[in-house]
Amino acid sequence: MADVLVDRRGDATWVRLNRPERKNAYDPDMCAELVAAVNGAGATDSVAVVITGSGDSFCAGGFLKELADPDPIALRSMFFGSLGLFDAIRNSPLPVIAAVNGAAAGGGNELVVACDLAIAARSARFGQTGVRVGSAPVLGGTNLLAISVGEKRAKEVSMLCRRYDADEAAALGWVNQVVDDDQLETAVDAMVAELAAMSPRYLEIAKLSSNVWWNACRDNFVSGLGMLVQAIGSPDMVEGATAFMEKRPPRFPKRGAPR
Repeated sequence: MADVLVDRRGDATWVRLNRPERKNAYDPDMCAELVAAVNGAGATDSVAVVITGSGDSFCAGGFLKELADPDPIALRSMFFGSLGLFDAIRNSPLPVIAAVNGAAAGGGNELVVACDLAIAARSARFGQTGVRVGSAPVLGGTNLLAISVGEKRAKEVSMLCRRYDADEAAALGWVNQVVDDDQLETAVDAMVAELAAMSPRYLEIAKLSSNVWWNACRDNFVSGLGMLVQAIGSPDMVEGATAFMEKRPPRFPKRGAPR
């Protein structure tokens, strides 16, 4: 089974995460496939790239098995692979639309944040998981999301790990539009049709010009990743990921306890 499915549909290239048994969580190899798909679409006559998920989930971010039994080299590759994917989305000459068909959690939510536009199915749910599972959302969840929803709300999202339904996300400016589940692809097709009427040259200029906040945050992304790499294998990481895999509350060491 292919991890990533790429399909030309009308004027858009659809890129579908295809690991529904793990809620489309990605590992380094899958992340590299996604980068290749986005970059490949940017070299075609497509009007837009659409990213969506298979099954009932959009994306659960990085595959958490890597955190429970961490290989520092592989985990570093996954962390920086995520940044490579988000950079590919932001630097593509084409608008990239997130078609959020289900849960967008952790790095999956940050994937939505990285996309230029987002349409959500009504059943979609959004939120971060990092500090609950021994990580932190340093690639958009703690910084760029604040541009859309405000600083206090972004801190709530990243620090309390609450879940937000699609209508809440739209009201906060997290996504552009919410539609009934069976209308998601139709709504995305309609948005692509709108984009098709625009000048490709000036769409690219408008898109790259809008990256001002992404570019301003990028040094923060890299320093955040550096901190995550230094924390690989920490008791908090192992306990958080293990508890998640075992479906139990984590028992993190208290501040000041030996680590």
